[in-house]
Amino acid sequence: MILFVLKCTADHRFEAWFRNGDAYETQAAARAIACPVCGDTHIAKAPMAPRIAKGGRSKDDAPRESGAPEAVPTAAGGAPAPAAPPASATPTVPAEVRERFAAEVMRQLTEIRRTVEESCDYVGDRFAEEARRIHYGETDPRGIYGEATDKEADELKEEGVTFGRIPWLPRTNS
Repeated sequence: MILFVLKCTADHRFEAWFRNGDAYETQAAARAIACPVCGDTHIAKAPMAPRIAKGGRSKDDAPRESGAPEAVPTAAGGAPAPAAPPASATPTVPAEVRERFAAEVMRQLTEIRRTVEESCDYVGDRFAEEARRIHYGETDPRGIYGEATDKEADELKEEGVTFGRIPWLPRTNS
């Protein structure tokens, strides 16, 4: 296994484990690697310091007995998936950075709510019914928002109805 430091086009940096360099190249070319911060799939290797082994092999590095192949996790489509890095390799994010990030997420979710409310029709708990009517051409296409149960959302997905679920923040007076 090999650990790479990766970055997206927004310069978010993160670590990912791969079976070998070819596994990284294959997944990167297929855009199967996503930035954990923003979801961008345009990923490249970031500069990193090499790891230099100290001394002999550990028992974990010893050759496998009986020629058994190495088990490698797979992602959708059977491509090798990066394994999770060890907990000790996960950087600790300072509280101030976490708080700024949380505040920015809240600001963006508030902006999404404002935009949806200004440009879409509220249909309440009739969301699934109205989304189907639009999907099947029974009414004019328009932006709608409302509530749907998990079961209704699953049924809409099965029918091929395009929709998105948004974390809906309560209104504030500020």
